Amino acid sequence: MEEKTANKKSKIISFPQDSIVLKEGDVNPDMYKIIKGHAEVYVGYGTDNEALIGIIGPRACFGEYGLLLKKPAIYTVVAYSDLYLLRITEGEMADFIQENHNSIITIMRNMAGMMSTMRVQIDLLIKDLEKGKKPDTVTIQQLRRSMRGYSIYEA
Repeated sequence: MEEKTANKKSKIISFPQDSIVLKEGDVNPDMYKIIKGHAEVYVGYGTDNEALIGIIGPRACFGEYGLLLKKPAIYTVVAYSDLYLLRITEGEMADFIQENHNSIITIMRNMAGMMSTMRVQIDLLIKDLEKGKKPDTVTIQQLRRSMRGYSIYEA
């Protein structure tokens, strides 16, 4: 991880491809805005229940859960490509809002989209469990490839 100063307070940090930026279950009080690159968002990362729930790119924000609630992260973020992020701490949030007021709508959309995606994933998992089925690994891999292709070219 490399760190540079963006202005008086905020820091630009970088993560190489495949690095874990935010880990589910860890308390991280910072929020991040992607300046350059793409990241994958997972639940259950590294477990048999791993699920890719989205791919995010420039202008997307993540980590707001820890910043706002001081609770452990509910997802893992992994650098899909080399990633450059603006790190925002709680003390910098007011300045960030003033300087990036359009980002607040983006943050709210990201949060709502993440909740919707998680809901769909939960519903699919419940249906599989009700049928006594274990989620199909091949289907999960196909979904991951499909989401990667769509999300990266969409951003």
